[in-house]
Amino acid sequence: MPSFDTVLEADFVEVKNAVDQVAKEIGTRFDFKGTSAGIELKEKDKEITLFGDADFQLQQVEDILRNKMTKRNVDVRFLDIGKVEKIGGDKVKQVVKVRNGIASEDAKKIQQTIKNSKMKVQAAIQGDAVRVTGAKRDDLQAAMALIRSELKELPLGFNNFRD
Repeated sequence: MPSFDTVLEADFVEVKNAVDQVAKEIGTRFDFKGTSAGIELKEKDKEITLFGDADFQLQQVEDILRNKMTKRNVDVRFLDIGKVEKIGGDKVKQVVKVRNGIASEDAKKIQQTIKNSKMKVQAAIQGDAVRVTGAKRDDLQAAMALIRSELKELPLGFNNFRD
């Protein structure tokens, strides 16, 4: 029986490359000379930490990050931007989480969308992915189109397509 998995995962190699490019640009830009502006990637926790002297500087680093991610074909909807926190002195930091895995309420929303469409496919939540199975390949492709159109706020991907 044909099936595919609906997943929410960024290409982490490209995320790492984008962060490296941002760090290099911060080191070479004149307006960041002598400041504490910086960026740090924690691969294990899948989060990026932005550092700066003020909120304005953090905003600039975030803009550079968004530009580099876009150039490397990483959807910026994967980024969950946290609150600005004060650290020692007048320095600030901001934690940006890279989303990975479909949250349970989003998975239920995908399942409900497929169920309400009256298509001849079934959706089953499997951990942080949603497996969609159906009798025909055309039905599965229609389900993909439906999921993309209904849930535009999520950067969903489809993998593990089996006939």
